[in-house]
Amino acid sequence: MLINLKNKDTLIIDDFKFKCSIGKNGIKKNKVEGDKSTPKGFFSIDKLYYRDDRVPKPQVDLNVKKIYPNLGWCNDSKSKFYNSEIKIKKSIKHEKLFRKDYKYNYILVINYNPKKIPQKGSAIFIHLTKNYKPTIGCIALKEKDFLIMLKLIKRKTKIKIN
Repeated sequence: MLINLKNKDTLIIDDFKFKCSIGKNGIKKNKVEGDKSTPKGFFSIDKLYYRDDRVPKPQVDLNVKKIYPNLGWCNDSKSKFYNSEIKIKKSIKHEKLFRKDYKYNYILVINYNPKKIPQKGSAIFIHLTKNYKPTIGCIALKEKDFLIMLKLIKRKTKIKIN
């Protein structure tokens, strides 16, 4: 199974085409931390995270994890936890996964920079949007499309970002 991002605003899976948004600065082959671009390439997908206080646990062929208030993603390239899920600590620069808004009610992790190369970029997700405004590097879908996508993909699904 392949998820294909084409034309910067269309995610294609089999016969399904979903409108989406990407990083404010487009798609870049040589992404760096904080450049607000979506990385170009061919990647596996990882875990699905969800907010069980807001949305139901989807029945999917993926590893699934609840998002708790103390869950974060390290974006500090000097940390040994860079580009990894962490338990939030003030001493580690991070992005909160338990957000006040709806965008991270569901998050699908794209395995970008798995070797955790400093400054190459972290926390590339497929998450939710209501208005298709540009992201800071992730791919965003409306919730109904996200849920359809989850029914189509499996653990071994790859994503190609052109």
